[in-house]
Amino acid sequence: MALLRETTGMGPGTRVLDLGCGAGRHLEEMERIGYRATGLDLSRPLIEAARSSVPAARLVLGDMRRPPFRTGSFDVVTSYFTSFGYFDDEEEDLGVLREVRRVLRAGGRFLLDFLNADHVVANLKTEDRRTASGIDVVQERRLVDGGRIVEKRITLMPAEPSARREFVERVRLYRPRQLTAMLQSAGMIPGPSFGGYDKTPFSPAATRYILVARAAG
Repeated sequence: MALLRETTGMGPGTRVLDLGCGAGRHLEEMERIGYRATGLDLSRPLIEAARSSVPAARLVLGDMRRPPFRTGSFDVVTSYFTSFGYFDDEEEDLGVLREVRRVLRAGGRFLLDFLNADHVVANLKTEDRRTASGIDVVQERRLVDGGRIVEKRITLMPAEPSARREFVERVRLYRPRQLTAMLQSAGMIPGPSFGGYDKTPFSPAATRYILVARAAG
């Protein structure tokens, strides 16, 4: 939130949409500093969790490809902790950015917090294991589609073998130049970028790529 306030200069009363808001940890801070916060997420359990922790926020169950908001409804849109890049088609990802531009007022800001794709490829940890609440959790990672996608398979292994569950997560490894080109195509003007929330300049060694763009118009 500190980086968002410093780079946008927007104070209390700012209308903010958090795309992929999850359980509402960022919404809670937005409300605390006086922003008028709205959260959108595809997961009903996470929306319900957010409703319990941030009762003042407006919470919407929905798809970020089709956000049910009027044109120009927000001053700021945020996408934290790599909540972007999970669709099968790159055109769908671009469609998300076009919708971000649509719901932003002219001159509004978009904060995109994405991973540094080159750092992910160079430091890919193919497997890790841990135990949580008595359940063994195994995460396996690999690069697919010619290294353009990182795929993570998560296996939950409780004591009862029949209760074993698997999930697969795939995120497209967009490089900074690709993201800036997509933002421009969507009608936004790329602005300052950082390698972390402490305003560290972006570099190949950074783990994150955080970009603040302005809605053209």
